[in-house]
Amino acid sequence: MKQLELLYEGKSKQIYATDNAQNVIISFKDDATAFYNIKRAKIEHKGKMNCAISSMTLAYLNEHGVATHFIEQVDDNGQLCRVVEHVALEVIVRNVIAGSMAKRLGLEEGIVPENTIFDICLRDAELGDPLINDHHAVAMGIATYEELETIYQTSAKINALLVELYRKAGITLVDFKIEFGHDDKGCLVLADELTPDTCRLWDTQTHERLDKDRFRRDLGRVREAYEEVANRLRDALK
Repeated sequence: MKQLELLYEGKSKQIYATDNAQNVIISFKDDATAFYNIKRAKIEHKGKMNCAISSMTLAYLNEHGVATHFIEQVDDNGQLCRVVEHVALEVIVRNVIAGSMAKRLGLEEGIVPENTIFDICLRDAELGDPLINDHHAVAMGIATYEELETIYQTSAKINALLVELYRKAGITLVDFKIEFGHDDKGCLVLADELTPDTCRLWDTQTHERLDKDRFRRDLGRVREAYEEVANRLRDALK
């Protein structure tokens, strides 16, 4: 598979065309950003760690019956993925109260609710990716109620699989955000990374944060935390 021209560059990834129109190469960058790109830095080997972590988790999901855009890891920083038409929604799955939900609702971080919480946001950076509900999504023509039900069911399956995988790694999956897309056959697939940039991950015993909150909150040791997650996942998948 030959890498061709750059199609898109975001805050943490670059997307390249390939000599197969149905596939792209997604390359992970060392850039770290927070608060809508107000806070920025470069973290050594972050792209390499994120590529490894996302490749392991997406391959794991593929093997367990969850369709994703991921095909294979092609180098230290790159993944070969299928081209998809993205749904303009972001799904947030919450197992533990933390981050924006805790702040928005005045709740203490670390509370474990009896239910798994699913939020959806409109993918629109200019509007600040606002929270919306199912009726908004249908009214805006983003998805049908049937598609939303499939998205929620798939998100719940992803959550169950990842909770168990991270449990084996001694890590609590606090929450994560994902996006979906339609492939060339119209099938809905997971079309996103799964990394410490997009997942909150706490050490199960110490509750030490092993994710992007280390950067957001100036906790230090960001690279070391990402490396710890990658190493523990490799052990858990053996």
